[in-house]
Amino acid sequence: MPKQTFLNLPLERRNRILETAIDEFSQNSFASASISKIAAKADVAKGSMYQYFENKKDLYKYILEISAQKKQEYLIDCLHSLEHLYFIDVIKELYIKGLEFASDNPKLAGIANNFLKENDMKFKKEIMGISIEKSNQFFEILIEKAKEKGEINPKIDTRVGAYIITSLNTSVIDYLLSYMQYEELLQSKDELMDNVGKILFIIENGFKK
Repeated sequence: MPKQTFLNLPLERRNRILETAIDEFSQNSFASASISKIAAKADVAKGSMYQYFENKKDLYKYILEISAQKKQEYLIDCLHSLEHLYFIDVIKELYIKGLEFASDNPKLAGIANNFLKENDMKFKKEIMGISIEKSNQFFEILIEKAKEKGEINPKIDTRVGAYIITSLNTSVIDYLLSYMQYEELLQSKDELMDNVGKILFIIENGFKK
């Protein structure tokens, strides 16, 4: 997370550094992204970057947190207009809003794409831990609301249910990326939603005959 020295900077200067970092991370893997290039393009001394953030990973995590917050704004705005929908249909609409977020924020989507290609599994697990926790919390709220509306079994463990949905969200993207590129995925909305429909069918109906 940013140090107080970064938070004390004028807003315009902070935004310039963050926009430059987003550009760099969207065009490169984490390993090949350069703090020196970010500093030079943002017109900041390289040494100052380490007064603002502990290291490159710290800056990267902060960018991902900003991205997650932006995406959550899309989802929360969507939820206000979905109160009348059934639980499963709400999740389907959230996927659509996720695609809208990626289309509206191509650089942040590019960072997500590069992250998915990372080979360092320890690094990926560390970073994913942050987004998984936020996703679980989000779906816990949805499940509790669905219980209140009588749409799902009240005996379902909310935390377990949220974990399952989050895991399946990750799995469907992994599955699609096994035979297509991320850019194709964003353009193949029908194929993505077809696979989402298959997953939601299992969530709703289970494996019982």
